[in-house]
Amino acid sequence: MMEFEGRDFLNSPPMKTVRFGGNVANTLAKLQQGDSSDYELIKHQLTDPDIKDAQIISWLQEFRVCVTQLGKDHEQLIYVLLKLPWLGRNQAVVEEYLAFLSNLVSAQTVHLRACLRMVVSNFAPKRIRIQEGNVDFSDSDDEDENLPRIFDHCHQALQLITRYVPSTSRFLLPILSEKFPFVQKSSRTLECYVHNLLRVSVYIPDLRRDILELVISKMLTLDVSAPRSEIEEVESEAQQDVSGASQDDCLFNMDEEEDSPMNSRPDRAVMVHPVAEKLDTMMSVLLAFIKDVCHVKGSVDIEKTKALYRDLVSVFDKVVLPTHASCHVQYYMFYLCSFRLGLAEAFLDHLWKLLQGPNQPPILRQAAAGYMGSFMARAKFLPVSTVKACLDLLVPWLHLYIDSQDTGSKAFCDVSLHGPFYAACQAVFYTLIFRHSVILEGNLKKGLAYLQGLNLERIVMCQLNPLRVCLPAVTNMFAAITRKYQLVFCYTIIERNNRHLLPVVRSSVGGNSVSTNTNPLDTFFPFDPYLLKSSGKLIEPIYQVWEEPSDCVIDVPKKEVRKGSMEEEDDFLHGETPHGDSVVGMTPGSYDSHLHSPRSVGSPPISFLQRPF
Repeated sequence: MMEFEGRDFLNSPPMKTVRFGGNVANTLAKLQQGDSSDYELIKHQLTDPDIKDAQIISWLQEFRVCVTQLGKDHEQLIYVLLKLPWLGRNQAVVEEYLAFLSNLVSAQTVHLRACLRMVVSNFAPKRIRIQEGNVDFSDSDDEDENLPRIFDHCHQALQLITRYVPSTSRFLLPILSEKFPFVQKSSRTLECYVHNLLRVSVYIPDLRRDILELVISKMLTLDVSAPRSEIEEVESEAQQDVSGASQDDCLFNMDEEEDSPMNSRPDRAVMVHPVAEKLDTMMSVLLAFIKDVCHVKGSVDIEKTKALYRDLVSVFDKVVLPTHASCHVQYYMFYLCSFRLGLAEAFLDHLWKLLQGPNQPPILRQAAAGYMGSFMARAKFLPVSTVKACLDLLVPWLHLYIDSQDTGSKAFCDVSLHGPFYAACQAVFYTLIFRHSVILEGNLKKGLAYLQGLNLERIVMCQLNPLRVCLPAVTNMFAAITRKYQLVFCYTIIERNNRHLLPVVRSSVGGNSVSTNTNPLDTFFPFDPYLLKSSGKLIEPIYQVWEEPSDCVIDVPKKEVRKGSMEEEDDFLHGETPHGDSVVGMTPGSYDSHLHSPRSVGSPPISFLQRPF
């Protein structure tokens, strides 16, 4: 009775605990007799935006009693019940709702898809309507402090449904795909949804490979829409703007702290490029997932890691390898392989089998060669013995290819006929550019004997003329290095190639016309420098940046470098390369800013399942 003290009964609205109509069982009985008045009244009361916890519990308890009557004819009522605001309520409401869901899917599997859609729709922050002036727009409620608890309850609900309906996974995957937020959504929305999808794969392992494929496919969509040059330009301009603003502020506010957006976080790990920022966020989540699945109490769990490797390689073959011009997503394999040498060797062996497989499409064989060369050059965790073992596979294969082609009717330079051969040549040249010093260090005589044993001169001099097809930067650097150690003299061929226009790609209509922009080797290096700042902290320690040889310097024009660019020409491919009789080396300071001003390496993300929102 204390609730009524001080209330004006005649002029106040009824208390929210008041219910109209009969109980649920009686209402369903009346509906069968053709009286729908109480039925409509129940639906109306369930949609009350001010519904109280006690009311929700009372309704759910009644519905649980007669759940066997809630068949397909009651889809509208079930829709209303699934719209009840149970998430974020007190624990009693949550427990009652979970019990109702369990009863419902057990007794009426016809409503399984609707229940799954309800749960999955809560994997991202709810949208809220915001009014500014006379304009209404909606946005994600990213700052909801209840998000971790809400997500926990969603996964609890999904696990219960899976327990009572073993075939849940068959119906769940299409819904996970259907509910995936558009890539135009905020980074926070994408982060939450991807995190929750990967979390589902932990307790529904049968779906893990499909979930990984879904997530990585969406990430590739972002990756290919943000070209490397565009990211570098946007980040460079933003850095210049911040530097300029900071200098101007210092003229007038020398005692004030800088408060620019780029300095709002100590690690400056925010990408200015909007697509790159979303991709960076999603890559951070994916790499954290990979780390947590593979590690138990800080150590690599071999069996779990092998199982995840098989799933990720399958996704790599299906969606990553055939994708043209992706810059970052493929690094999930790079990161995974850094955990154990066996993983890296298995990945290289997998690529090798793809390259030499005659039944594989040529474009995939070329891509596999590109991945091999780029991985061997850039993976800091690869010992020289593994690099040499790969060269001992690639180089003899090139010699066998020359044996079969060099004197036949197809013994001329043509990428469309010999694409995998040229890709493998460039992989070998690129690997030697990065790794020759490691091969030679310690025992120069032994190292030179190994390189001489590769018989590179025969490859360079063959009628297929690989130096004509490989990227000029690779060709010229390889020529300089091999000349320094008197392994191969390439410059005569390079100069002849420059004088004579040899066909690179045969015309589709016949003849020897050259198409200068269709050489597939132009986008050859999938592990070029990683530009994403936050997730890049996990890549940087295991990544081999270009290092100019310490024993020799080349006097070549220095390419102008944009101030403030993220990498400031990290890779020698972006600069001028040696030509003629110069001694091998790089223009000092023009290639790799990492060697002189390394970025700070942040701590790795905390446990995936405990990662806060």
